[in-house]
Amino acid sequence: MQDEPIDKKDILEELSKLHELDYNYSDGRILGSMCTEAHPFAKEVYCKFLDTNLGDPGLFKGTKRIENEVIKSIGELLSLDVAYGNIVTGGTEANIMAIRAARNHARKYKGIVDGEIIIPESAHFSFKKAADMLNLKIVEAKLDENYKIDVESLKGVISDKTVAIVAIAGTTELGLIDPIGEISKIAFENNIYFHVDAAFGGFSIPFLKESGYDLPVFDFSLPGVCSITVDPHKMGLAPIPAGGIIFRKEEYLEVMAVDSPYLTVKTQSTIVGTRLGASSAATFAVMKYFGRQGYCRLANEMMGNTNFLYEQLLEIGYEVVCKPELNIVAFNHPNIETDEFAEKLEDLGWKVSVAKCPKSIRIVLMNHIKRDHIKELLEDLKELY
Repeated sequence: MQDEPIDKKDILEELSKLHELDYNYSDGRILGSMCTEAHPFAKEVYCKFLDTNLGDPGLFKGTKRIENEVIKSIGELLSLDVAYGNIVTGGTEANIMAIRAARNHARKYKGIVDGEIIIPESAHFSFKKAADMLNLKIVEAKLDENYKIDVESLKGVISDKTVAIVAIAGTTELGLIDPIGEISKIAFENNIYFHVDAAFGGFSIPFLKESGYDLPVFDFSLPGVCSITVDPHKMGLAPIPAGGIIFRKEEYLEVMAVDSPYLTVKTQSTIVGTRLGASSAATFAVMKYFGRQGYCRLANEMMGNTNFLYEQLLEIGYEVVCKPELNIVAFNHPNIETDEFAEKLEDLGWKVSVAKCPKSIRIVLMNHIKRDHIKELLEDLKELY
């Protein structure tokens, strides 16, 4: 830090130059991100609540009521009449909270002290963080030929140390939905905590189903589901950071609670102490603004673009990994190795990502990617074919 104050204008000029190094969502060139540009109204509300701290909710009672309303609304979206949970920084923190709840619940009610969590090979890396932080062993269930959890493999790795089973509703790499109905039954019959990571799919599957898409049930209507992660800052168009963790029962929060005697509430269950209330307020605003009809329209637009890209890739002759269930398309060039192909697309200004299971170019058709951007991409793909 320099000794003397710097003029505001000079600071803004420096920041603008640095900001120019960033890619902009609106350019339609960011093809591998599960995040997108927040809605302008959500940004406006976010700024109004920048000084609120949900870590000390007695000082910000109105903002806490807003968070409660958001959790209630998301719970209803996920077929839960009475929901418990929090708006947190994102899917990683939400997943860590879920696994912490499962570990503590198993420790208290089953006496398991050296627990294991079962995750699919397709699970997000946040579960490795959770296991590391919570001193749990990861046991991986294999995937079937459709890149979803192999249910028989899952059954085979359940043990008396299993504290949680994890399944995915919208896998990070392919956007696929695991057989959650079957897994819910297994978890329920074995009295094992079952967490669904719907960070990606949670804000699109319900609306696509309302629009007539034939997608599997993944939510609390299944009796075995104990918690669900859903990220409003993805398809919900809330600003980063806005992840959600929803629990079926309040006791899952209670088993994580620690004393917080100097705050306006005497216990706290979240991982972080200070929590920005702006994320809850912005999520509240954007959910009210769009409503179910608005989100149905957005989800249909994204799937329309997804199916358009999928069909055009097949027509050109690219090798598509699987038919999309949600708004992700993974594909390969028939003659060019994946990493080399990704570099060629990068050289043309396209920011793609490379999936590892199976290795392929991965494109996420988020709200900022419009039909014109896809057509421009397809022209480049035709040249590279």
